[in-house]
Amino acid sequence: MNVAEINGIRLHYRDEGEGAPVVFCNSLGTDLRLWDKVVAHLPAGLRLIRYDKRGHGLTDAPRAPYSMGRLVGDAEALMEHLDVRGAVFVGCSIGGMVAQGLAAKRGDLLAGMVLSNTASKIGTQQMWDDRIAKVEAGGVEALADAVMERWFSPPFRETPELAAWRNMLTRTPADGYAGCSAAIAGTDFYTTTAALTLPTLGIGGDHDGSTPPDLVRETTELVQGGRFELIRGAGHLPMVEQPEAFAGVLTDFLKEVGHV
Repeated sequence: MNVAEINGIRLHYRDEGEGAPVVFCNSLGTDLRLWDKVVAHLPAGLRLIRYDKRGHGLTDAPRAPYSMGRLVGDAEALMEHLDVRGAVFVGCSIGGMVAQGLAAKRGDLLAGMVLSNTASKIGTQQMWDDRIAKVEAGGVEALADAVMERWFSPPFRETPELAAWRNMLTRTPADGYAGCSAAIAGTDFYTTTAALTLPTLGIGGDHDGSTPPDLVRETTELVQGGRFELIRGAGHLPMVEQPEAFAGVLTDFLKEVGHV
C-alpha cells in the first residue's frame, strides 16, 4: 500500500508499470477502484498512477470545506512526490475539474488531459449548498438513491453490481463528500480552460444525468484543438459501464500524444 504525506494529509495511491505516465483522478463519491476495468484494457508500456483524492477512499478526510485549489495542489504534490512529468491526466467529474486546474497551474507536468463527464462549471451554488446540508444532516446515504440514477443507465441499475457502487458512495466520509462538493460549488474554470492549448479529449455518456454530454462537449471545445467522444449505453461513469469503449478512446488519444 502506497501512502504519500503531502499538504498535511496522508494520500493513498497506486503506481503500477513503467513507461509514459497516465494519472487518474476519480469522481465525487468514488475511490481509485473507479478505474479498475479500464486499466485492465490499456496497452502495456504505461505507468498508471491512481489515487484517492482528499476525503475519499483510504486518503485522510479532514474537516470540510475544501477548495479546488487545494485539490489541484494535492495532485501537483503527488506528481512531484513521484517525479512525474509529461503525464496524461485523466479526470472524471470533479477529477476533470482538477485536470483543468492543474493544466492551468502546472502545464509543464502534462502532455495532455482527458475530461471525462465533467465541465468548467458544474451545477449552481444553491444546488451544492442543498446537497451539503443533506449530507450534514443524514450522511451520504441521504443522497444515494438519487445519485445512482444520475450515475448509471437504467439497464445497469438493474444489475447486482449497482449495490457495490452504492456502498462505495455511502461509505465516503461526510466531510470528504461535503468538502469536495464545496470545492465544485466554488469553481468556474471557463476563462482559464478557454486559454489552454494542450491536447485534450472529452468523453461523455449518453445517459449522464450529472454532466450531460453537450456540457462536456462545450467544455472540451473551449480548449484549442480539443475533441469529444460520446460513449453510448453509459451514464456519468462510462469507465464502469463501458470500460472497453472507454479504454479504446483513451488508447487512441494516448497514441495521438505519443504515449504508446
